[in-house]
Amino acid sequence: MNDQIKLPNLSTDKDFDGDSFSPIYSTTVTVSGGMAGHGRASGIARSDDGALDLSLRMPAELGGDGQGTNPEQLFAASFAACFHGALSLVARQEALDPAAISVEATVAFGRDPGDGGYLLRVDLVVKWPGVTPEIAAPLLEKADALCPYAKMASQGTPTTITLAP
Repeated sequence: MNDQIKLPNLSTDKDFDGDSFSPIYSTTVTVSGGMAGHGRASGIARSDDGALDLSLRMPAELGGDGQGTNPEQLFAASFAACFHGALSLVARQEALDPAAISVEATVAFGRDPGDGGYLLRVDLVVKWPGVTPEIAAPLLEKADALCPYAKMASQGTPTTITLAP
């Protein structure tokens, strides 16, 4: 049996005029345990609903054993999934079939020449067979403006950091 997935009630319209952020969905993931002496995430990452439960490990390129998922892989998967969803939405609105769309995200962890610390670089590659660059370009721009991960990368994200009592 092949059940049709119900599409979420999301739009690209500027149909929110509230004074502040209005959450539609939120989730919590806790990372604990592991070896923190090297300054890189390791241990276990678990979501509050239990759907995500995985071991975090340093990649071999950074001296780890590479035997688990690392934060850059999680971020790349999240960014690619979000952009894929945004592009699929705008494609459907233009009566185009989004089934062939794939989004490849490459996340690079490196040194920041500005302060000597670290930063991430993200490169997205969209593959959309059968769609010309002239048709795809304005839709990629719309998806870029719609995707919260793309907004986060270009505009920053409001973040609070607190110490629990």
